[in-house]
Amino acid sequence: MDLRLAGKTAVVTGGSKGIGLEVVRMLVDEGVRVVSGSRSITAELKETGATAVSVDLSTPDGPQRLIDEALTELGGIDILINNAGIGDHSSLVQGVTGNVLTLPDSAWERSFNINFYSALRASRAAMPSLIERNGVIINVSSIGARIVGDGPVDYNIAKTALNALTKALAEQFGPQGVRAIGVSPGPVSTGVWTDPDGFIGQVAKASGVEHEAFVEQFLTTLGASTGRVSTPEEVARLIVFTASPNNISGADYLIDGGTIKTA
Repeated sequence: MDLRLAGKTAVVTGGSKGIGLEVVRMLVDEGVRVVSGSRSITAELKETGATAVSVDLSTPDGPQRLIDEALTELGGIDILINNAGIGDHSSLVQGVTGNVLTLPDSAWERSFNINFYSALRASRAAMPSLIERNGVIINVSSIGARIVGDGPVDYNIAKTALNALTKALAEQFGPQGVRAIGVSPGPVSTGVWTDPDGFIGQVAKASGVEHEAFVEQFLTTLGASTGRVSTPEEVARLIVFTASPNNISGADYLIDGGTIKTA
């Protein structure tokens, strides 16, 4: 199916691996010119042909610098995909083992800087170009925003704020031709899930459970109707579809194998 994306331009944050890398690959395959910003630039990202920018998006000036470089490279921005998130895996473990009383301010600040403020700042910086080109913002959130009481609590609450930002952007800038959409994955088979030193691996170690056994136990507890986690490619396909010309705005799309049971 032709998604009518050929010739458009896009900025993807966190495009060096996982979901972001698959989004970059699919956009390039659709004929989109892509600039991707992340702290590290992987060989896999370089192979896509996208323009890679090394930048720390959790800093106050990082998103602005990325957008400035993208505007210089692309001339304008049609699509902004705020995918950067997670950050350091050990901080996620802290968010699981701690609670709202025990997590220090530094943990909250770190989580909000990468999961909320990076998207806010990038959206703000790109907005003049997005208005000019009737563009779209896609914020990659998480099902954690719908099960906030589960850990990591600081991450989940930051993603809840991101969902509210998506709604506000859609409402405030829709009349000027800009759409805003959320995509909320459940667990995805990236290093966060599969790497023994990743988030799930570290939680398993902290719990004194072998990694594979912990994954199996967690999958059972999760209760996904499909009985499995999503792949990065599956999530990326949904993101790229929402980026295509359509009349969707203000919606939040779940891709979680049926984990969230409420309507």
